[in-house]
Amino acid sequence: MRNLKKRWLTTLACLILVSGLMITGCSNASNNSETAVNPNENQQVSQLNMDNYVPRLEGNAVVEMTINGSPVTIEVKGDDAPITAGNFVDLVERGFYNGLTFHRVVKDPQPFVAQGGDPQGTGMGGFVDPETKQERRIPLEIKLEGDEKPTYSKALGQQGNRTAMSQPVVLDHERGAVAMARSGMPDSASSQFYFALSDLEFLNGDYAVFGKVTEGMDVVDGIKQGDRIDSAKVVSGLENLKQ
Repeated sequence: MRNLKKRWLTTLACLILVSGLMITGCSNASNNSETAVNPNENQQVSQLNMDNYVPRLEGNAVVEMTINGSPVTIEVKGDDAPITAGNFVDLVERGFYNGLTFHRVVKDPQPFVAQGGDPQGTGMGGFVDPETKQERRIPLEIKLEGDEKPTYSKALGQQGNRTAMSQPVVLDHERGAVAMARSGMPDSASSQFYFALSDLEFLNGDYAVFGKVTEGMDVVDGIKQGDRIDSAKVVSGLENLKQ
């Protein structure tokens, strides 16, 4: 049964486009034009000084997200994913996620992901910065055990043509993990995030995990496609957000 589940997940990884989250790992799907959300996605931000990149979270924070009237507590890991975590906390603090839907939920034949955070509700949208009038894109951020800082703008897992990473990731795709969705281009994440509904190790190194559900996983398990985020608020650690 375990091997059957693993084979199913790998097959799903080859077939399913979860609205900006391109779960590939078995082909050159990132070259498919259907995965492109924005024609400017290929302008990677790897040349930026990541130590000065904002918003960033220097330390951890706790977010309470209310879904279907029930709270879900998320520990946001700024220590290990400062840019990805900072982007999420910034959007929460702006009230961006309030009222948005979970536009893609995959549970059959095995639990996979519940994904939301698209203001369009179509799976093709992201956060448009009111100052720049452009969609904010953040770099892919993966920290490996033993490394002082994350690696940016590079897929290190199956999409990076590596069957196994030489070092495990610090934040892995265990059940309850919260991570950023993106298209086939590494630096294409914006506001869409997903909850891992089961252990999804095959996504490690290719998608940026930035937090974990610490309370309310039963609420997450009950999410259905079309359900809304009632509200989201930062309950601690906001002082760690740098803008």
